[in-house]
Amino acid sequence: MSKEIKTRQVHKDVKALDKTVTGMERVKRAYVRTKETVEKAQPQEKRYASPTEYAEDKTERGADRAAHEAAHQARKQGGRLVDKAKEKHRISKETKETREAAREGSSPVHGEPSNSPRPSAPSGRGEPYQPKEQMRKKAQEQAAQQAAQKKAAGQRAMQRASQQRISQQNARQQSSQIRELPKQTIKTIDRSEKTVKTAGKTGQAVKNTGKGTIKSAAKSVKTAEQTAGKTVKTTKEAAKTAKAAAKASVKTAEKTARAARQAARAAEQAVRAAAKATASAVKAIIAGTKALISAIAAGGWVAVLILIIVLLFGGILCMVGGGNSSTVSPVSAEVEAYEPVIRIYAKQYGIEEYVELIKAVMMQESGGQGSDPMQSSESGYNTRYPREPNGITDPEYSIECGVQALKDCLQSAGVENPVDMEHIRLALQGYNFGNGYIAWAQSNYGGYTAANAAEFSDMMAERMGWSSYGDKQYVPHVLQYYIFGRIPTGTGSQAIVQVALTQEGNSGDTYWSWYGFDSRVEWCACFVSWCAQQCGYLESGVIPKFSLCSDGVDWFHARGQFQDASYVPAAGDIIFFDWGNDGTIDHVGIVESVTNGVVNTIEGNSGDICARRSYSMGSDAIYGYGVPCY
Repeated sequence: MSKEIKTRQVHKDVKALDKTVTGMERVKRAYVRTKETVEKAQPQEKRYASPTEYAEDKTERGADRAAHEAAHQARKQGGRLVDKAKEKHRISKETKETREAAREGSSPVHGEPSNSPRPSAPSGRGEPYQPKEQMRKKAQEQAAQQAAQKKAAGQRAMQRASQQRISQQNARQQSSQIRELPKQTIKTIDRSEKTVKTAGKTGQAVKNTGKGTIKSAAKSVKTAEQTAGKTVKTTKEAAKTAKAAAKASVKTAEKTARAARQAARAAEQAVRAAAKATASAVKAIIAGTKALISAIAAGGWVAVLILIIVLLFGGILCMVGGGNSSTVSPVSAEVEAYEPVIRIYAKQYGIEEYVELIKAVMMQESGGQGSDPMQSSESGYNTRYPREPNGITDPEYSIECGVQALKDCLQSAGVENPVDMEHIRLALQGYNFGNGYIAWAQSNYGGYTAANAAEFSDMMAERMGWSSYGDKQYVPHVLQYYIFGRIPTGTGSQAIVQVALTQEGNSGDTYWSWYGFDSRVEWCACFVSWCAQQCGYLESGVIPKFSLCSDGVDWFHARGQFQDASYVPAAGDIIFFDWGNDGTIDHVGIVESVTNGVVNTIEGNSGDICARRSYSMGSDAIYGYGVPCY
């Protein structure tokens, strides 16, 4: 059953007031009231020149008040009309909604009998239940109707306001006809109307200006906040940057100071080295002079001439410096102190021209220190002390025995003068190994070589059951202190060449296993390193130990000892190959000799054996040369 729908009773007997007539009546009453007030309360202090002036003044002020009052009443009545229009719209809306609800309640729901009961809405207002889609559709329709009604009400309100303005204008015209006023009064009234309009516009302008000012102020505040935030952020970043810059400056200053200290130390060392070189040059000249005097005293002008040439050349080398191949290391002060004693016994045993050589031997043996400076205890000339290491306890007796032993070696080797370096080398190695080496080297090799010195040392160590025998590099060790033993000959080093030639035809297992590899590798560099080790060049740092060809190139490059393929090599130089001419170092060998524009070599891992090869100078296969300071 449908419940009875109650509707609000609409009263249709409400009469609308004629606002225009009411407004006009009020304007008239206000004008009359103003006039009467002015007539009753005329100021005593003000005097007018004529009745006309008085009338004009009073009329002007009365008209002004009347205009203001009319404008006020118009606004007031306009607001009331708008309120009444809204109330009327609301009543009409509620009536319409009630009628629609009544119609929907009387129609059956689709799919249900007309007399079937439907659940009531939980609101308690007696409204029937509706599906969600119908409710949503109904709400949309109601919203559209409300919008249309509001729009219509607004239009009606605007029409009423327009009519109100027209009524006000008519009221002003009627009030002006009540009494004939002077033209000046009419102009004043017009100005008053303009003033009222201007005041309204000014109010609107003030309102708009206020809104704009508020918005501008809000934007200004927001901009100020953003600017302040950016300023703070920029300040923090600037502080951080300044801090980092300060740290960097401190580090730079520290590095600069450290570099300055290093430069100062380097300069100090350079000065010391220069002073030392100068002292060495002076000592070399003095030594040469002494040798020259000794040669002159011993006779033999040919030897004297040779000594002069060598002295001049050696003095120049010492003054300008040079590599290890051309410089002379001075003997110690202790050795120099023994020179008078050395000279006495050298003269006594007939080798006075070899004083400098004897000093070089003493420097290598002991540096002039100890009670056996010539290490003569084990020689056959020691008859006073036990023949055991350091058995002699008298330095002078050690020198006497040493001079005699060196004289025997010089004679056995066939040395002819202090610059006969080929035989002096044989004699010196004999002084270290004993005279037996001289006879053995002459009979087997025709003289001294570094290779046969190493061979003899190994042979004697095996025979004696010792781990080593003598000094395989005794000759170069002594000659570094002998002024005539460092004359460059341009022949490089024959020692490493001769060692390499003895291995011709051998396979590579000896060399790569010696290097430390457990299985076969490309062993050409291992072969070069092995040959250098046999000559003592690894120990002395003349040649590096390397198994990778490029490492050998880098080592010589780092020391300024590398030459390109245009270089004319000497025996003992290390030759590097680049088969593909692509900058990759593929092979290495040892230069044997250079003849008629052909470089002859001895190489390991050439056809998997040690073999001799030849190449044209400037060949594309030649990458360059390592030039050791022998």
